[in-house]
Amino acid sequence: MLPDPLEQPTMTIEEARAYLHISRASAYEAARTGQLPTIRIGRRIVVPVAALRRLLAIDDDLRPAG
Repeated sequence: MLPDPLEQPTMTIEEARAYLHISRASAYEAARTGQLPTIRIGRRIVVPVAALRRLLAIDDDLRPAG
């Protein structure tokens, strides 16, 4: 499960890769081409959790209660 963006606003490309079950090479290629949302902070490249949730159409408000 992806973390709550209010508790963990970003994740590494490696963490996103593990969640998406894709290879390291595929994750970095997706980041390079813009298919995986990223932001650069200095020399670090991170994935905004909220953007990844939107990309995957994960909306907690639409899930059934329970």
